Amino acid sequence: MIDDRTFWLLTIGLGIGTYLIRFSFLGLLGGRTLPDWALIHLKYVGVAIFPAMITPLVLWPAATDGQFDLARLIAAMAAFAIGMRFSVLGAIIAGMGSLYLLQALGL
Repeated sequence: MIDDRTFWLLTIGLGIGTYLIRFSFLGLLGGRTLPDWALIHLKYVGVAIFPAMITPLVLWPAATDGQFDLARLIAAMAAFAIGMRFSVLGAIIAGMGSLYLLQALGL
């Protein structure tokens, strides 16, 4: 277990670090027009972050103690397919519905 002093030093350090990262864009560059090459790269940040956050949760879910679960993979693929074709709300419904259905069927 981490002691209290280390915890608070780490928490304050991380808070300062994230503030400085956000300030570098909002405070220093907030009133300026970014170059086209920077705008192109910033468009891909969300596209890169969401798969990086979701993939470990699908392949090694904490709900199964890190063991691969076929039902979660199929539900993620269903949500992705519906989301690409129709809408975000459809992706949420398809993902949740297929996961619950597959879990009810024992897969």
